[in-house]
Amino acid sequence: MIEFGHSTHVGLRREHNEDTYHADAGLGLWLVADGMGGHEHGEVASALARDTLIREVGKGTELVRAIQLADEEIIRHSTRRSETLPMGTTIATLRLGKDDTYEVAWVGDSRIYLWDGALRQLSQDHSYVQELVDQGAITSEQARSHPHRNVVTQALGVTDPQSLRVESVRGQFKPGMQLLLCSDGLTEDVKDDAIAAIVSRTDLGAQECVDHLVLAALEGGGSDNVTVILVRKS
Repeated sequence: MIEFGHSTHVGLRREHNEDTYHADAGLGLWLVADGMGGHEHGEVASALARDTLIREVGKGTELVRAIQLADEEIIRHSTRRSETLPMGTTIATLRLGKDDTYEVAWVGDSRIYLWDGALRQLSQDHSYVQELVDQGAITSEQARSHPHRNVVTQALGVTDPQSLRVESVRGQFKPGMQLLLCSDGLTEDVKDDAIAAIVSRTDLGAQECVDHLVLAALEGGGSDNVTVILVRKS
C-alpha cells in the first residue's frame, strides 16, 4: 500500500512561489521542480517541466527521456519569448513500477532521500559547492554556509540538451521504506538529522510528516520556497 503527503509554501522571504510539484499515485509519478529566473520565468519553467513529465510518462516514455524532453520544451519556450532573461528549473522525480520497483531521476539541487531505518540521500546535487566537496576543497558542513551554495551547474531550460546530465537510481520499494522529494527550501534550513527525526516518527501519517518538515523549514528561517513530497510503502 502506498501512502503519500505533499505540500508547498512560499517561505518567509519570497513574494512568489516558483516551485511546482505533482503527486499522482494513479500514474505512479511524483515530482518537485524548483523554478529560477525571476517571477513568471521560474514559475513557467517549473510548470512546463511538470506538464511535460505528466504527458510523456502518461504515454509510456522512460523517466530520464521525459526529463530530457522537458529541457528541450523549456528551451523552445524561452526562444519564443522576447525577454533576454533565461528561465530554468531543477527537477526531482519518482516513478513507481507495478512490480514494487522505484526509479528516481534528477537535475539540479532539488533532492531525493530514501528512509529505510536511516536517512540516505539518493540524489547528488548538481551544484558548484557539491563540486567543491567532491574535490575535497570544502567539507559538507562548510557547503551549507558557502556564499555560492545556491549556484546550480545543471538545470532544465538552461543546460544545452547535449550537455544535460540526467542521473537516475533504481531500487526495490519495500514495506517500511519512504522516499522524500524536496526543493532546496527544505535542505537550506533543515539539516538531514532533523529531517530524519521527523520522517522516522511512526506516530505521524505521511501528510503530517510533510507538514512538520515544512514547518521546520519556516522555523529555520524560511529563506526560500519550500516543497516536500513523502511517499511511504506499507
